[in-house]
Amino acid sequence: MKKITTAVLSLTLLLGISTFSFGQDYYSSEKLYKNMNLKGIINKVAFNNAIEGFNKIENRKKDIITIIDYTKPSNEKRFYVIDLEKEKILFDSYVAHGKNSGDLWTTSFSNKIGSKETSLGFFLTENTYIGRNGYSLRLEGLEKGINDNAFTRTIVVHGATYANKNFIDSTGRLGRSWGCPAIPKKISKKVIDTIKDGSVIFAYGNNTRYALNSKLIDDPSA
Repeated sequence: MKKITTAVLSLTLLLGISTFSFGQDYYSSEKLYKNMNLKGIINKVAFNNAIEGFNKIENRKKDIITIIDYTKPSNEKRFYVIDLEKEKILFDSYVAHGKNSGDLWTTSFSNKIGSKETSLGFFLTENTYIGRNGYSLRLEGLEKGINDNAFTRTIVVHGATYANKNFIDSTGRLGRSWGCPAIPKKISKKVIDTIKDGSVIFAYGNNTRYALNSKLIDDPSA
């Protein structure tokens, strides 16, 4: 396990910074990005922001993070499930965005109930259930005013027939959800079972308002 060093811990205490729970692992985004050879695979700014926020989330229960990069179009893979301890990408796949967030590209984001738009930021995964979209995973939005309506909006991870390569081949893009990060049905159960019950999801996009208002990232351009 990659425990935070004594020197860094001492500095953290000295500065009065409380960004993690004792006993949890602290991860270096620079080290992970290099060790995992992620250049050209995952946007470095998105990755740095994801790990920065991950380290600050105290009630996470797994060393697994899901990064969704909405700066990519929906006909490209932009959904990555990463085991941080093992330094391994477990899944890389397609993911749909909300129907009112754009066509091929995700251009707008919202936390509003009924908006049918995608929300940015950090989420914690909760429990699973069987709903109108089949096996689904509830999410808790961790950022007030940014995604904290996720549970009320029923923003969940679920499988969808419009979120696969065949749909792209016929239309040039994925279909769209009502704001949920919908993934291919073929892998949805495996993904959900891997990330359920307390892992972190980070949804990243080109959005200045999010960068200015998030309390979990300090330097969005790092």
